[in-house]
Amino acid sequence: MNQDIINEIKNQDYTSITQTFEKFLSDEIEKNHANGVILGLSGGIDSAVLAYLCKRQLKEKTVALIMPDTSMTPKSETDDALKMISLTGIEYKLIDIKPIVNEYSMYLEPNGWAKGNLRARIRTNILYYYANAKNYLVLGSSDKSEYLMGYFTKYGDGASDITPIISLYKLQVREIAKYLGVPENVISKKSSPHLWKDHVAEEELGATYEEIDSILYCLFEKKKTVDETSELTQIDKSLVEKIYQLNINSEHKRLPARKPNRD
Repeated sequence: MNQDIINEIKNQDYTSITQTFEKFLSDEIEKNHANGVILGLSGGIDSAVLAYLCKRQLKEKTVALIMPDTSMTPKSETDDALKMISLTGIEYKLIDIKPIVNEYSMYLEPNGWAKGNLRARIRTNILYYYANAKNYLVLGSSDKSEYLMGYFTKYGDGASDITPIISLYKLQVREIAKYLGVPENVISKKSSPHLWKDHVAEEELGATYEEIDSILYCLFEKKKTVDETSELTQIDKSLVEKIYQLNINSEHKRLPARKPNRD
């Protein structure tokens, strides 16, 4: 792997980026005549960055929902989320979605993968319930790495009103998290949507985020071909092709619903 590429991705002006994000959030609240913002706080790094961004200038206008499914979400994740609430001081609600998932399951045929995505969609339903009730905007926590690979649940964690950190690759999210003061154990832990037991992002994707971001950065920022990306990143071509294919296959997740052409 080419460390120079990784360094190029990481070395950004995070003070300026933070200021841009803060202005964006304030402008969106004003433009949409909203009372504030609401986010799902999982204990992971992406939602942690959102919480720490919001607490700087929008602390009194932010609500975080912590929504574990206690039948499978590790207790450590909920503990980390609650720790970040303590550190940021933002308002929060803790809602166990296990009874809701179980209620759905009574009427549905078994499918572990679909049930995992159902968990993400249930959380989004709850976020939008409170957003409607409070006239808040829902913050999406997807970063650029996840967005480009389609590594999110359509109409689940992929649904939001605004997506503050979607321009940042995962490695950049880790760096801005350091700048914002996110706890080190949250920054260093393995990323996981926790849609099923022992769900770890890098294991599911078959690559580290150092590899993933290096590939995506060369493909989309440097406009390199698959062959050129493999050579530049010093990553096997088969992995580059896999990540590129994930982008192609997930295009429907990033586009509005298709409609017939009647011209």
